[in-house]
Amino acid sequence: MTTRLTATELIDLVLDDGSFASWDVPPPPRAVPAPYAAELAAARQRTGLDEAVITGEGLLHGRRVAVLACEFGFLAGSIGVDAADRLVHGVERATRERLPLLAAPVSGGTRMQEGTVAFVQMITISAAITEHKAAGLPYLVYLRHPTTGGVMASWGSLGHVTVAEPGALIGFLGPRVYEALYGRPFPPGVQTSENLHAHGLIDAVVPPEEIAGIVARALTVLDARDRDDAPVAARADETVADVDAWESILRSRRADRPGVRRLLRYAATDVLPLNGTGQGEADPGLLIALARFGGAPCVFLGQDRRGQTEERPMGPGALREARRGMRLAADLGVPLVSVIDTPGAALSVEAEEGGLAGEIARCLADLVSVDAPTLTVLLGQGTGGGALALLPADRVIAAQHGWLSPLPPEGASAIIHRSTHYAADLARSQGVRSLDLLAAGIVDRIVPERPDAADEPQAFCERLGDFLRQELTVLRKRDHTQLRRLRTARYGSLGARQSV
Repeated sequence: MTTRLTATELIDLVLDDGSFASWDVPPPPRAVPAPYAAELAAARQRTGLDEAVITGEGLLHGRRVAVLACEFGFLAGSIGVDAADRLVHGVERATRERLPLLAAPVSGGTRMQEGTVAFVQMITISAAITEHKAAGLPYLVYLRHPTTGGVMASWGSLGHVTVAEPGALIGFLGPRVYEALYGRPFPPGVQTSENLHAHGLIDAVVPPEEIAGIVARALTVLDARDRDDAPVAARADETVADVDAWESILRSRRADRPGVRRLLRYAATDVLPLNGTGQGEADPGLLIALARFGGAPCVFLGQDRRGQTEERPMGPGALREARRGMRLAADLGVPLVSVIDTPGAALSVEAEEGGLAGEIARCLADLVSVDAPTLTVLLGQGTGGGALALLPADRVIAAQHGWLSPLPPEGASAIIHRSTHYAADLARSQGVRSLDLLAAGIVDRIVPERPDAADEPQAFCERLGDFLRQELTVLRKRDHTQLRRLRTARYGSLGARQSV
């Protein structure tokens, strides 16, 4: 651990020079026991502050932001009634003034000297933050060393984006309390920011010097919500070559075919990677990020071909990550972009016991009903329920050699013919390729490959990026309620369309 910064030092480091303005007023007089009064007086003298939290506003790279910061030197950053009142007033003012909110907790938790009445203040703080988020305003959290107890179990764990200080002690029950209660030390290496990141509970581990950059990147994406899109030149869809279905499948399986990482590298304007479900899982088979394509912001979900291996195929945790992204898009009022590129979800004991089938079902339900514009890209392989889980959308774009099938053609052949030798014939008859999907109304547009994305990775990704910018520019202007209604109608009519 580096030397702990005070709350004011952190604020000075993160905000533009001289821009911070405090919102705090002195706490009201309270009758408290003499020993506690002495502790408060000593804390005020030691820190120069009147409570364990500071609230206010300032500029971050020229943007107006609200700030909540804890001071550990004031009774270990503990939250009593006065500190909670200050936090709630700060959150409510940020909500009224429609400011993004940056929180920097560092705390041992609830102030024990005030007992249960302080403990229940965590509910009030959480409610205020919930209202802030319900207003579509960003809530960004930087967890510092240490953050434990009621603070971690309330406003420390509610961020849209959450990062933590390197080497920080982050957890629910502090190790000293655990050892006192159970007579043995808490296992080492568990309550650390690095371990939380590995388990998908936080998005990144970054030193204080990098916080301004992280927040600025997030706000650069989200600021675009309130801007009018620059005109995007309409691209007339080309007639794509009538390539055999099996040939498309073989091309989609090329190891050098570009995936979501190269798509973001070549086509996105800004990218802030996120990590995990926020609930204890991280699956390398799914990439989640805040991103912009041109002027259009989005939450980006991509099945990552590089992260899916035979040893670790995409599991239910990846779909729980995707559902986090769906909630994030609805919370922040930005479109959701989902990218399908998977040889199939895991077939294993762990996947079954982890609820894979249920997660596919919940993804389908969430995507059909999510209160945000949705856009899906069929980038490569689209095998089985793992692909279907990210399909429902207002608009669906397919790469020319992208395809969608209930099983890999070899699996379908094994079911029907008890042999994999008929895989190519099954691929042709099942209507899996992009042209067939377009005719069936499952896909709206096809992005040409010339002749194969693997042979022109940058040009292909830039071309696909142009399609994404066009589609997102149109979708952002649509009424969300109307989009949900049309989305439901779209998938209700596919079967009827085939019977005509």
